[in-house]
Parts: sequence; C-alpha cells; structure tokens
Amino acid sequence: MTPADDDGGRPCPGHPLLVLGSASPGRAEILRRARLPFRVVVSDVDEEALGAARPEATPEELALHLARAKGYDVAERLTAEGVECPTLVVGCDSVFELDGVAHGKPYEPEVAVERWREQSGRTGRLHTGQWVGLLTPGDDGAVPDAETCTTISADVHFAAVDEDTVRAYVATGEPLQCAGAFTIDGAGAALVESVDGDPNAVIGLSVAVLRAQCAELGLRFTDLWDSSNPGG
Repeated sequence: MTPADDDGGRPCPGHPLLVLGSASPGRAEILRRARLPFRVVVSDVDEEALGAARPEATPEELALHLARAKGYDVAERLTAEGVECPTLVVGCDSVFELDGVAHGKPYEPEVAVERWREQSGRTGRLHTGQWVGLLTPGDDGAVPDAETCTTISADVHFAAVDEDTVRAYVATGEPLQCAGAFTIDGAGAALVESVDGDPNAVIGLSVAVLRAQCAELGLRFTDLWDSSNPGG
C-alpha cells in the first residue's frame, strides 16, 4: 500500500514529522483539533488474525499488542522508503471489554445489534493501546530507534435503549468499524451517558498521553504544534 498524505506533516527543518498509522477519522480529527500536523500511513496488520493468535491475552494486553504491531508495520515501511528527518510514528488500537470479554469491531450489522443488546444500560471498559516509535535519518539499526507503549482505559456508561433505537443507530453504519460498536464523536454520543476517563482515548488516541510519550523519547511535544495560524 502506498502511504497517503493527510495534512502532509510539516517541513523537516527543526521539527519532527508526525505519522498516524491509522485510517480512523476520529483519531485524525483529534490530531487536527490539537493543532498537530501529520501524515497518514495505514497499517496492513490483520487485527483479527493477530487477536486469534493471542487467545490468552486480556483485553488490555490485546489492545497494546495490536497497537505495537500496527506501529511496527508502519515504521518498517517508512524506513524502507527512507527517513529524511526525525519521525514519530503513532500506532493505536482499541478493544472494548464487557464482562471480561474482548470485543473489537463488529463489521456486520447483526453483530453490532447483538453487542448493543448486551451493553445497553450497562458499563463497559474501553482500552486503547498507544505505541509511539521514533525514527531518525541515516540509522541502519533496529526499527524504531526508540519506542514507548501504554494502554489507556476508560469506563463507558451506556444509556438503556430499545431495539428500535439500536437498529436505527446500526443502520447509520457508524458502529460497524468501531470497537464495542459505538463511538462518542458521532451519532453514538446520544447513547452514551458518561465516560470515566480520557474521552480522546475512547475515540482512539490520547493527546495527553502522547505528550508524555514525547517527553519519554526526549522530544518536546510543543515542537509538534502548528503555530502558522494562531487565530484559526
């Protein structure tokens, strides 16, 4: 797959390039709102196959494992292209947990309907694995040069909704590509009563954690900010 440019990142001189290894519109919007220019390079990792290979993993461990795998996939492809400036690769994956069982994306409408029958009026836990790797120019060593990875978890309290509401929501198509068959940055916001934790992490990427991860890698998070349009 050919890497696709989104905001295009920023010019190399003086600042690291940020690469989002995800096709998620929600994650991209989080970075835009945070004034972080970025490039999108979508991972080719097969989430279902990786999950099936780790049946013993907890939902939290699975989110971390998938995020790392996606990040490494993107980092290796960028390195093969040639790294011209310091580059931060962000790999993320979310796993929803209900009654100790991990739920990823439902994909099919009837699966999403069944998920909502189970979680309506209840509380589940959304785990987002967030991996960040640093690539530097001219380094033929290991990929990445440095990395950090963590899981951010939040409790999600769902409204009690009837079958007609569930089917109307599923018919929008929104929950089919979302872990847990919901999102809080779209139509699903009407069906979520509250969130205990980082709302951005529930959407799929924690900017607060990204700032801490940059510091861990010896980078200044503020160097990632776009200051070209202060009033925008």
